Amino acid sequence: MAIAKRHNLFVVEDAAQGVMSTWKGRALGTIGHIGCFSFHETKNYTAGGEGGATLINDRSLIERAEIIREKGTNRSQFFRGQVDKYTWRDIGSSYLMSDLQAAYLWAQLEAADRINQQRLALWQTYYDALAPLARAGRIDLPSIPDDCRHNAHMFYIKLRDITDRSALINFLKEAEIMAVFHYIPLHDCPAGDKFGEFRGEDRYTTKESERLLRLPLFYNLSPVNQRTVISTLLNYFS
Repeated sequence: MAIAKRHNLFVVEDAAQGVMSTWKGRALGTIGHIGCFSFHETKNYTAGGEGGATLINDRSLIERAEIIREKGTNRSQFFRGQVDKYTWRDIGSSYLMSDLQAAYLWAQLEAADRINQQRLALWQTYYDALAPLARAGRIDLPSIPDDCRHNAHMFYIKLRDITDRSALINFLKEAEIMAVFHYIPLHDCPAGDKFGEFRGEDRYTTKESERLLRLPLFYNLSPVNQRTVISTLLNYFS
């Protein structure tokens, strides 16, 4: 933020997966001028499909954000009794989720602490069970900086290379366990190649992306099923 302030820039903080996470004691989504959360079906808290939230951390941006959200009108001000009628004021679209989606999400947000603790417990179970493999140099485990608090959005391991990862994916698939790799580096995507520019030598980005494998992790993952995943992994490396 100091760099942004020095150059008079606004920061839009992509905290899509960061609900309940902190950096140096600050909640993700509250650091930039604007923060963005996702409530997509793959996130820790979901609206049952598509959905999200925009956090406005700069008061000077609130009024326009409301107008953009409400199809370019000042409808929110009308409902609060601040104007006697609402009119078209700016660009905008229909960004409100349905009442049904909002209710589905709200019930989870009310239980956010419990959901978060359950996911953290599942995450830690994986970490503790697979630590011997990491100490033996067979895999790498996630590293959490001391000044960060994560939300167990995912648990991953890193294999030696893409060949090793593909072999493990197939091994788990035969045991009816779905494990997937993560995002493809942006510079390897057609749009990334068209609109972006990779500076320097690609010594780590592609290599690390080809090593990473995500293990099953969701709120109602049962202890029995998690033990099955762990025992299958240990069997693979035995």
